[in-house]
Amino acid sequence: MSERRLLLLDLAVKAALVALLLFGVFSGLERFEGKAMAGRALTYPLAALIVPLGWWLWFRRSRYPYALDILLVLPFLIDTAGNALDLYDSVDWWDDANHLVNWLILVLGFGTVLLRTSLWPAVVFGLALGFGAVTHILWEIGEYFAFIRDNPDEYETAYTDTVGDLALSLTGSCLAAVALAVTARRRSSL
Repeated sequence: MSERRLLLLDLAVKAALVALLLFGVFSGLERFEGKAMAGRALTYPLAALIVPLGWWLWFRRSRYPYALDILLVLPFLIDTAGNALDLYDSVDWWDDANHLVNWLILVLGFGTVLLRTSLWPAVVFGLALGFGAVTHILWEIGEYFAFIRDNPDEYETAYTDTVGDLALSLTGSCLAAVALAVTARRRSSL
């Protein structure tokens, strides 16, 4: 894909994220109640700035990492789109699929950085899996403070949901880590 198309895709993903966040905060629709949309609107754009800011501060002499940027923002867009379309409340498996797929995407994004190095495939696997595990633990801590801590309705199912989320996200992370290790191995054997 050309650099121009990557730039346009990157900008489209970010514009869609911001538009859906604004829609969630200002639409007044019931589907957004209890979904911490204000918190999402404050934090998700920060995640979308990580790659551009990091690149500008430390790596601007190198090519812009569009794949990393797009893959880092996509899970936030998918989550926000799921809320905008009311999928979390209308499709039983949506939350589970999100944990698996979003962590697969996120870890693949992180892997684009790892694949720029000459790390051994086993190290690539370990770093990718560790990144996925740590980021998901942090996500679940965020969910606890956003949705569970002050909501007695969540107490009954929160533990089971959290353990299931961890298992699915770890599975997605593991799948991505295997794919990255295989890619690193193929690259090192050339």
